[in-house]
Amino acid sequence: MDLFGFEIKRKDNAANEKSFVAPSDDGAIESIRAGGYYGTYMDLEGVAHTESELIKRYRDIAGMADVDTAVEDIINESIAQLENESPVELNLDDVDLSSAVRKSIQKEFEEIKNLMDFKSRAQDYYRRWYIDGKIFFHKVIDMENPKDGIKDIRYIDPRKIRKVREVKKEKNPSGVMFVKQVEEFFIYNDKGVTSKPGAYVAPENQQGLKITKDAIAYAPSGLVDHDKNIALSYLHKAIRPANQLRMMENAVVIYRITRAPERRIFYVDVGNLPKMKAEQYLKDIMDRYRNKLVYDANTGEIRDDKKFMSMLEDFWLPRREGGTGTQIDTLPAGQNLGQIEDVEYFQRKLYQSLNIPVSRLEQQAGLNFGRAAEINRDEMKFTKFIIKLRRKFSVMLSDLLKTQLLLKGVLTAEDWADIKDDIEFEFATDAYYTESKEQEIARTKDLMERKEKMAEMLKPLGKEKSEVMSQLLESVQTAKLQGSFDKYLPHVMADKAVPGKAKVLSESGGDRAQREDADLTNIRKLAGI
Repeated sequence: MDLFGFEIKRKDNAANEKSFVAPSDDGAIESIRAGGYYGTYMDLEGVAHTESELIKRYRDIAGMADVDTAVEDIINESIAQLENESPVELNLDDVDLSSAVRKSIQKEFEEIKNLMDFKSRAQDYYRRWYIDGKIFFHKVIDMENPKDGIKDIRYIDPRKIRKVREVKKEKNPSGVMFVKQVEEFFIYNDKGVTSKPGAYVAPENQQGLKITKDAIAYAPSGLVDHDKNIALSYLHKAIRPANQLRMMENAVVIYRITRAPERRIFYVDVGNLPKMKAEQYLKDIMDRYRNKLVYDANTGEIRDDKKFMSMLEDFWLPRREGGTGTQIDTLPAGQNLGQIEDVEYFQRKLYQSLNIPVSRLEQQAGLNFGRAAEINRDEMKFTKFIIKLRRKFSVMLSDLLKTQLLLKGVLTAEDWADIKDDIEFEFATDAYYTESKEQEIARTKDLMERKEKMAEMLKPLGKEKSEVMSQLLESVQTAKLQGSFDKYLPHVMADKAVPGKAKVLSESGGDRAQREDADLTNIRKLAGI
């Protein structure tokens, strides 16, 4: 394997496997070296001309109040910020290693979290990853003493670095191109790796720094535009509804400002005055009755702004002789100014694009943990979505842990390949919510088991004896149903005091209740309970 420029590997035989396609599932650029440039495909059809512009667009809509609220819901569900609990823990229960090696792995993972200040900045890292669609960290080591492990972990702006996959192919005797070699590395440029849409300058022109793959911890979102081969953010689907919501809110505000106040219309009789004199006369009337004094908060002075005409002021219209004379009318304000159904529609569309239940849009609604049977389908889908996000984000933690273990000699590359799928990262969650749901699920499960058990035991009994037995077992725990049933059964079957159906129907309600209570008491005494 290649590690920080050093190649450490066992001698192996030449690979016999061949394929005509290269791996491309993480948004890396597939490049062909030609003239010092790497050809890429990066046309987003007007959404953004470069990947840097696309990331800027994600960050822009993330600043909107509605989007920020939705993103905070996702982050808080993914990683709970608890006072006395680590944001993420390592679970090695399924790892087939000795206890000493497990302790060493746990120790190195704690060292990784300390280097990242993960307890304080976990949600910050997660937010950057979720919004940008990717996250990069540079693993800083002491090149003279690599066995000391990672010395520092530094965040890299995704606009300044890009993963590149160089694919070399060769033809077989039939003329079909097969992949001969795949080399992956990163390109870093402090001014940004993309100089124009579709291409960026290669390291040979000293415009970028080529970095080995193992020196960078990279976690993509998992969403890829396969036509352009670009890693997308989970906010990509929200660009359109967010912009629509923003325009709708602005339109509503403008409409209400312009249409909310009532305005007056002055019809001024100008008689037979010529056009110029009529306009001058009307202007004199306007200046005489319009008082527009404005307070200047910066200077504390009051100034006269009569020369400015506001859209909210009155209308002055001339009227010729022969009309009804000078008249003042009122222009009514806009109707239905309190309706915001259109804004709420786009808010729901925004939440749907982010895979968040629409029920969470009502921020004033209190928390309703509810019964397990009342959990709606959207909440279950949201929970599965959060689990998927955690697994994608864990790729970065897994890569950092792998490098640390290999550098310090805790594990070999072969050992890591064997256990990497058995390592689980457990993220902190809201304990009260989780425990409440687990208890409710346990109660529901117990109720279902109890119904099935009761139906199975009471099936051979008649209707009347089934009713008596059901009352006897009403307060018995589910786990003890069978034992109590076996105790009660002989006495229920042998009891002659149980009234017949006709006799029970002829009795009054109070008498029947007393007789049933007495019968149950006698049966319990006979059973020794």
